[in-house]
Amino acid sequence: MGSVIVTYKIFPEDIVKDFTPLKNEIQTRTPEFAEITGYGEEPVAFGLVALLVQIKFPEDQQGIVDELETKLGQIPGISQVQTLMVRRSSR
Repeated sequence: MGSVIVTYKIFPEDIVKDFTPLKNEIQTRTPEFAEITGYGEEPVAFGLVALLVQIKFPEDQQGIVDELETKLGQIPGISQVQTLMVRRSSR
């Protein structure tokens, strides 16, 4: 069975120097069957940096991409979450 790899772009409400607490909160809201495969940072403007999160889901899970986007948007300190990319992987 294949997997779906989703990249989310997470915009904080304010300038963040250390994303560690936010990464920990994302980890707690990620379902058991999903796996965080990587993080990145993308400068936005005026010192604001967005956090990129790549998560791998089993291909047979329905609706989980939008559901997790909603859950991530409910984390305090996050202003917006965008699904940047969704791709299929055979691994």
